[in-house]
Amino acid sequence: MKRELESLVTQMHSSGVRYDDAVREFKKQYLLEVLVAHRGNQCKAAEELGMHRNTLSRAMADLGLTQSELSASLKRPPRSVRPVYSAFRQDFRQG
Repeated sequence: MKRELESLVTQMHSSGVRYDDAVREFKKQYLLEVLVAHRGNQCKAAEELGMHRNTLSRAMADLGLTQSELSASLKRPPRSVRPVYSAFRQDFRQG
C-alpha cells in the first residue's frame, strides 16, 4: 500500500496538483468509501471514522459530497454484471 501511495503522490506532484486539491480529493474519496461500506448509514460511518454524525455531515457538505453521488455508488450493478447464484441455490436446496 505504501508503494501505491508513493506512486500516486509522485504522479500528482508531476501533474501539478496543488496540496489543497490533493487533500480535498483524498478526504472525499475516503469518506465515500466508508459511507459505501456502511450502505450510506452516516451514523455507522461516523462511528467508524471516530467523529460525530453532524461532523461527518458537515464534512460531506464542505467537500461537495452529495447524497445523489453516494446513492450512485450504492446502486446495484446491471443484471449482466451480477454474479449468478442459481447453481448455488440449487445445490443448497438439494443438500
